[in-house]
Formats: sequence, structure tokens, C-alpha cells
Amino acid sequence: MSTEDSDSRRQAAWTAGTYPRPVSEGRSRNMRANRRTDTKPEIALRRALHARGYRYRKDLRLDLPDGVRVRPDIVFTARKVAVFVDGCFWHVCPEHGREPTSNEWYWTPKLRRNVERDRTADAALQAAGWRVVRLWEHVPLPSAVEVVMDAVGPASTERAREVTGGD
Repeated sequence: MSTEDSDSRRQAAWTAGTYPRPVSEGRSRNMRANRRTDTKPEIALRRALHARGYRYRKDLRLDLPDGVRVRPDIVFTARKVAVFVDGCFWHVCPEHGREPTSNEWYWTPKLRRNVERDRTADAALQAAGWRVVRLWEHVPLPSAVEVVMDAVGPASTERAREVTGGD
């Protein structure tokens, strides 16, 4: 989509009152810089897991039997483990999340929908036989790695050694 298209869509949304005008150009730039995937905490977790011999898919769309589509941040397909690294603001962290102070009419329902979508995805994944791991972005990396390793089990190289009896 071109910049002109997105600008005209944004103008139309402002005019219709369905999207808030930014408080400042700096705030607008900051919000546009937020990423859906490849966030710093997610990249750090993936690197740490890969260094320990774990192999996974990133941002893989899963079409579940009940019609729900889910995109976990990290997916261990063979072991059916879906890992999400949730941002404190976007997923309303009980420790760091806070109520929006401007444009509450827009942000409060949006954040509530994010949380509801998370719960729907969790339930659909579990119903399809998947294990779901949700981590907050503020969880220290060693703790996050440990939680994922516990959910997934030994890395493939470790399992190969166990099967062959190697050291």
C-alpha cells in the first residue's frame, strides 16, 4: 500500500471519527514504529533457543480445525507447542499495563479485544491439542528460555544423543 493510500485512509478515518488523531507527529511516528513480529524480546528468545539446539518456525499461521487462525511468535510444529511473547501495553499486562490516558474511547476497547483474541486463540489451540506458552516481554530471558524448554522438552540434538546412547 502506498503512503498516499494510507494517508487518505487515515484522513477518512479521522473525519468519520473511527480513529483518533495523533497527539503529535512524534507520537504518531512512535506508534507506526511498533512491530507485529520480530520484536526485541522475541528475537532474543529465538536466538537463545536456537543456540541451545532448538529448531522452530517463526510467525507461522496455524489454521485450526474450528476455523480459528492463529500466528504464534514461535512454533514447534512436531511437538505442537505455540509460544507467544506478549507486549505489556498491547496485551494489558497486570504488572506493567496501564489504562490509556488519551483517546480512551479508542484504546480501551482495542486493548480489550486484544485480550479476548488471546483467550480465543489459547482455547482453540488447546482444543486442537497444542500446548500454549505465553510470556510477557518483561520476563527475564533466562526464565523465558527455561519455560519454553520445559514445555517443548529436550532439543533435537539432545534427543538424538539419548536415542543413540551418545554423550
